[in-house]
Amino acid sequence: MEKTQHKQEISITDSLMARINELISHYPADKRKSALLPVLHEVQDAHDNWLSIELQDKVAEILQIKPIEVYEVVSFYTMYNRRPVGKYMFEFCQTSPCCLNGVENLMDYTCEKLGVGVGEPTADGLFEVRGVECLGACGYAPMMQLGDFYQEHLTPEKMDQLIDDCKANKIMLHDK
Repeated sequence: MEKTQHKQEISITDSLMARINELISHYPADKRKSALLPVLHEVQDAHDNWLSIELQDKVAEILQIKPIEVYEVVSFYTMYNRRPVGKYMFEFCQTSPCCLNGVENLMDYTCEKLGVGVGEPTADGLFEVRGVECLGACGYAPMMQLGDFYQEHLTPEKMDQLIDDCKANKIMLHDK
């Protein structure tokens, strides 16, 4: 668990609960836990892209499982955030093909441009740079994920344009 706890308003709206119930319905009644990963995605998306301990507890309650079962999953997978993160999360692939094609220099360039280190949100909460494991798009290196979408064959110029487009709210993060 992270030492610093941030406060988060928990809001399980009727529409979110309907979506959660729809996800749960895909599994046998005695296997509600099987819906954990998709439910966490939906709940995180509805709560500014992060999951507080209280929100994780709420998911455990909804799925009728122990809170530790949720904590284990949230702390294992990098796609779940345990603290507030930048709205635009630049998740750079850091495996061999991307590294061989300059992703580390591109990450340094992006961090310098944004005035942050890896894993630090910008002061305005708009951006964060992260290194992640293979995103399975080796032929498009260097690449990163931004929301639900891949950004491929990246260059400093492409990063400048992406940052400008994010600031102008021209970037769609989700395919929903």
